[in-house]
Amino acid sequence: MSAARKLDLTSVIGVPIGLGCILAGQMLEGGTIQSILQFTAAIIVFGGTLGAVLLSFTLAEVRRAWFALRDVFWDQHRSADETIGIIGRFATKARRDGIMSLEDEVDQVADPFMKRGFMLAVDGTNPSTLRAMLDAESGSLEDAEESPAKVYEAAGGYAPTVGILGAVLGLIHVMENLSDPNKLGAGIAVAFVATVYGVGSANLLFLPIASKLRTKALQKAKHRELVMEGILAIQEGQNPRLIDQKLRGLLSGDESVARAAGKPARAA
Repeated sequence: MSAARKLDLTSVIGVPIGLGCILAGQMLEGGTIQSILQFTAAIIVFGGTLGAVLLSFTLAEVRRAWFALRDVFWDQHRSADETIGIIGRFATKARRDGIMSLEDEVDQVADPFMKRGFMLAVDGTNPSTLRAMLDAESGSLEDAEESPAKVYEAAGGYAPTVGILGAVLGLIHVMENLSDPNKLGAGIAVAFVATVYGVGSANLLFLPIASKLRTKALQKAKHRELVMEGILAIQEGQNPRLIDQKLRGLLSGDESVARAAGKPARAA
């Protein structure tokens, strides 16, 4: 079963819309983009947030979160119809020739989770043991897939607070230079822009990224559930038609709506 990668349009469109509308509002109010470009404020907010994240997570978790960014903007599709079709074909063959006849077919399966599940079934693993093993593996995979989301959620929590810290530092600088009016403007600018950077980055980047990663992790978990139920049904020798109906009943609501509208549905 192949999985095609394509751009996630909602992520690609969402970032420029969010940032673009804020910058457009700034300009419509008579401000300039240069007025919110403060290098000092950026160092305080993003440097401080990075430090807090590094203190909260291991280096391996931070690296995994960095590489997970590609999953925010690139979507890996696995068609639900294709998955159910493969399981249905295997169910028909197993019912006709026995589950051992799937041994050669399993080697052609691209999905690692599906491949391991069928191999265990072909090897004669007890159904309850097989379910427990697949459940455990799916749970471990889900934890690993949600780990990057936790990193970005933490960053989204730290950034506004660090932004406030930057604002306070800017005001301290202002108070220290009340006798020098030439330095007041820069200090006030850092104070307010640091808050903008903290709140803006949290609500426009870090938290939305975490939400998207959690959504995709959930979709993958649902796909593994679909595969697991199909394998167990084949092992039990259920009728291929009943297996097909059972699996289609497990599809999420958006997939059912897409199918009813005549559009190809997708599984995670």
